[in-house]
Amino acid sequence: MHRRKHSDFDSAISEIKAIYEELGHRPIERNCTLKTECCHFLLTGKTPFLTKGEALVAAKGLRATGRKELPSRADGACKLLHRVTARCMIYNNRPFACRTHFCEAAGGPYARKEVIDLIHRLEEIDRALEGNGAREIHDALESIF
Repeated sequence: MHRRKHSDFDSAISEIKAIYEELGHRPIERNCTLKTECCHFLLTGKTPFLTKGEALVAAKGLRATGRKELPSRADGACKLLHRVTARCMIYNNRPFACRTHFCEAAGGPYARKEVIDLIHRLEEIDRALEGNGAREIHDALESIF
C-alpha cells in the first residue's frame, strides 16, 4: 500500500471542516446543554464512530492541545474529555456524531434524512483516503496517532 500525500490529508481536513460548517448552518433544533453525559460511553451505552477523515481532524485538534498521544481513561468516558475541566479537548474539531448528538442527553440523534447528504460526503472522503469505514472513536484515533 502506498503512503497518502500530505496534501491529500490537508484537502480531506478542509473538506471535513466544510461539512461541519454546513451542518452548523442547518436549522435543526437541538437541546444540548453541554453536560457531557454523551461523553460517558458506559453510561449511555453509545459510542461515536468516525471516518478516517474525521479522525484526522480530531487528531489535529488533539495535537493542537500539545498532546502527542491519546490520553488513557479507565472510567469508560471519552478519552477526549478533559479530566479536570470535564470539557471536550477538541470541541471545535469534534466528530460528526458528536455534532449530531448521538445520545439522548442532548435531545437524541438528528434524523438521518436531515443529514444523509453530509454522511455520504464523509463516506466519499473516507474512500478517497483508503479508509475502512467508520470506526469507534478511540480506535479511529489510535490508528492516526
